[in-house]
Amino acid sequence: MNEKNQTTVDDVQRLADAQAAIRTVREQLARVIVGQDETVEQLLVALLARGHCLLVGVPGLAKTLMIRSLAEVLDLSFRRIQFTPDLMPTDITGTEVIEQDPASGKREMRFLRGPVFANIVLADEINRTPPKTQAALLEAMQEQQVTVAGQRLPLDPPFFVLATQNPIEQEGTYPLPEAQLDRFMLDVRVDYPAEAEELAIVRQTTVDQATELQTILTAEQIIEIQHLVRRIPVTDDVILYAIRLARRTRPDEETSPDWIRRFVRWGAGPRAGQCLILAAKAQAALQGRTCVLTEDVRRVALPVLRHRVLPNFAAEAEGIDADKLIERLLETVEVPDGGDVTKGGRLPDLLSD
Repeated sequence: MNEKNQTTVDDVQRLADAQAAIRTVREQLARVIVGQDETVEQLLVALLARGHCLLVGVPGLAKTLMIRSLAEVLDLSFRRIQFTPDLMPTDITGTEVIEQDPASGKREMRFLRGPVFANIVLADEINRTPPKTQAALLEAMQEQQVTVAGQRLPLDPPFFVLATQNPIEQEGTYPLPEAQLDRFMLDVRVDYPAEAEELAIVRQTTVDQATELQTILTAEQIIEIQHLVRRIPVTDDVILYAIRLARRTRPDEETSPDWIRRFVRWGAGPRAGQCLILAAKAQAALQGRTCVLTEDVRRVALPVLRHRVLPNFAAEAEGIDADKLIERLLETVEVPDGGDVTKGGRLPDLLSD
């Protein structure tokens, strides 16, 4: 193993400090966000792994509040973009305007930065705008820069894009192309709260009381933790397990099960394996561990793979979605280290080998 990827003694202490800080972050978020523990965890995983998140859930589940509160607790700049059919790319990246100097009367072009120039960018209802405007985020997400009039303008790190989608109202929407979906590290599903949680939500949000959040981490500290996460070592067995998960989602792969060939139109590409390992590293860091286990890979498999596996018409006709296919794969793909793992849900008999 390369020495620069090894966890040093100092890194062990830094990991412990980072885990304690993240725990405090979650405690602060719990003051305004009732429940949604798994959603918050996946957001933190993406942030620590330098990834981006797609949040899918019906309106009213506090997605915007969660993201704004996260930015406040982390002392990061936050901008929200409401995506609409008439939104233009320059509404995201910014535009050039002609400005006249009052003293000299000379006119010159000046660039007005758009909302993408922030640490945390919320792309609300991203599928409400045409692909041309959706693509305005592509360069920012991949390269962390914006090109305007041939000039490259870097975005200040950390840079974190969270896009929301409403899974119910699809009329008049523009589904994200696969190329842009693949640039989101995680596809996070935001579910309805339990009855006790909903009771607490209504009680907490219908009184005349504001909750002030404490700032826990600065941008510089977050960047340091992101570098630390990347230095967490991973054995070849764990990497092999992640690669096998990704490869066996592909219907033309020799080792893929027959039911994958039957129900999958397109499988996950190489970026999926990279995201599985990076997200698993962040998951290990949240647990305060200095190594990555196959269980970390399994824990992040659904949000990493669900938007990269495209079921075909036969699967849709049988009511089989990407989640069910991935859960089945988690049951069948062998674990190289032979460790004890928790079994996922089972599919109907029609998926049996």
